[in-house]
Amino acid sequence: MQPFKEKFLKFAIDRKVLLFGEFKTKAGRLSPYFFNAGLFNDGDSLKKLGEFYAQAILDSGLAFDGLFGPAYKGIPLAATVAVALAGLGRNVPYSYNRKEAKDHGEGGTIVGAPLQGRILIVDDVISAGTSVRESVTLIKAAGAMPGAVAIALDRMERGTGTLSAVQEVSQQHGLPVLSIVNLNDLQEYLGGKPEWADTCSAITRYRQQYGTD
Repeated sequence: MQPFKEKFLKFAIDRKVLLFGEFKTKAGRLSPYFFNAGLFNDGDSLKKLGEFYAQAILDSGLAFDGLFGPAYKGIPLAATVAVALAGLGRNVPYSYNRKEAKDHGEGGTIVGAPLQGRILIVDDVISAGTSVRESVTLIKAAGAMPGAVAIALDRMERGTGTLSAVQEVSQQHGLPVLSIVNLNDLQEYLGGKPEWADTCSAITRYRQQYGTD
């Protein structure tokens, strides 16, 4: 595993963003782990989160011209990732959307830099794929091209069919989806620590029932 992935998992566990136990998902499944990126809710944790996104994005080698953060969770993510990328020598514009169009001032639903070229959508996770779908529509309407999606964690878990939510989004929109970490990384991280043996076994059982390759 790349060092930044291991550091991110430790960071998420230490901040209690990644929890273990028994949690009911929206699909009614009892998951042995729960990830809530909204708990990266102070300056220090948001700064570090942006740096992890930036490392994953640059490591992927994907070409992009700007960042887009879908309202609402994607707004601070796109901003902090733009700052982190600039700190690594890659200065890119960012923008985000309003939920409702503004009828005064600059008007419209897009705030920030004009959407131009290949746009990287930054979000926390992909569940039903709704925010990505809406983002793709907005980006195309502005005359730009959706280039890829960056998320924090890929659960690699089936949706209603045989594909995961991430796989469905990638297939439907023809977009690569990159993540800071995925379930493979989590299992590898926990598997190397005896104190997490029971948790690792529970995740393995859950993946056998609901996972995708």
